[in-house]
Amino acid sequence: MEKSTEISDSLSRTRFAFLWTHILRAPFWAIYNLLLFILYKDLEATPLQIALFIALKPIVSIFSIYWSSSVHKRPDRLLRNIVWAGVIGYLPFLLFPLLYSAWFVIFASALFMMMHRGVVPAWMEIFKLNVPDGSKQRIFSMGSITSYVIGAVLPLIIGPLLDRYYLSSRWIFFATAFLGIGAIWVQFTIPIKLSPKRHIPEGDHPLFAPWKSSWHLIKSRPDFRMYQIGFMLFGGCGLMILQPALPCFFIDKLHLSYTELSIALTLCKGVGFVLTSQLWAKAMGKTNIFRFSGLIALLGAFFPLILLASQWQLLFVYLAYIVYGVMQAGSELSWHLSGPLFSGEEESSAYSTVNVLAVGLRGSFIPHLGSYLCLLVSPAAILCLGASFLLAGAGYLTLSQGSSKKGLAKNLNS
Repeated sequence: MEKSTEISDSLSRTRFAFLWTHILRAPFWAIYNLLLFILYKDLEATPLQIALFIALKPIVSIFSIYWSSSVHKRPDRLLRNIVWAGVIGYLPFLLFPLLYSAWFVIFASALFMMMHRGVVPAWMEIFKLNVPDGSKQRIFSMGSITSYVIGAVLPLIIGPLLDRYYLSSRWIFFATAFLGIGAIWVQFTIPIKLSPKRHIPEGDHPLFAPWKSSWHLIKSRPDFRMYQIGFMLFGGCGLMILQPALPCFFIDKLHLSYTELSIALTLCKGVGFVLTSQLWAKAMGKTNIFRFSGLIALLGAFFPLILLASQWQLLFVYLAYIVYGVMQAGSELSWHLSGPLFSGEEESSAYSTVNVLAVGLRGSFIPHLGSYLCLLVSPAAILCLGASFLLAGAGYLTLSQGSSKKGLAKNLNS
């Protein structure tokens, strides 16, 4: 009875902290997502600065593994990892009223994104320690829905402020960053059950340790390697390679207005995400991770194919982004929670670190390849290429289910 009460208390306090962290940081994300346009319009950033801002986002994900590696087999560091990442990530934005230049904004953005990616392994290990298997997906989905809803509503308020008051963005960043840092007070309430202290032998040099650990995991766990190939490589590359072609397709081919783009990118995608996130959460608890992720990749393949049909009927643009929102709701669950699922009885942060590293490496090369292909072929051809990658990923994941040998069979239903 006492143990059951302790588990229930850990669950409720972790859920409370996770949901309030999403609520308090959602206003910041609403203005952060407009940062590219703020750089260009208000701060008159040069093409070099714009290119650097775009390129740094995926690159800093690679460096974030050094932040996340500090919690490997160190549960005593989990909370500190999350709390200090929040402080460091938001701190430069508190200086925006005093320092508001394009270069400082680029620096602040890169630092925030590095911290944002770096805490994923710590959060997922806390989920594994404190949240029962049946509740992980549901709680994570609730947090994602909260962020999406707030993020969809707040731009309607922030947009007019930015239009009316010149450089008001610096004060909005200050206020929302202050709100985001406030999440550390609820994070401190998360209970972490620590095992008796034991000697932890020194490992490899800190510069190489995350890479060697990730490579060892990929080699020693064929099931996890299959997941990375199917979902993170084929599926992720398929979605990323078509992104540079979308502006050309929407503006030059379809001649969409800003209103039509806003409806598709914000409203339609948000509707698909919010309406299906809880359904994905239930399905993930009952379905093999390979089959689950294969379905996500298949839905991803429908996105560019439906977009191609919009050349004859504009309504297909809206349908495509509804499908994209549905796909993204499942994708968020798969790539965040696959670490705890694959790790079994092991510590999960190493698995989540591989996921973060895969996102960074993929994002550092594939969009540039897509941009280069835009110079050679039509946007429609690149959409077809992206769909081909996603279909390959869906097929590979479907064929890979049931092939796990270690750990996974204990945790997933077939």
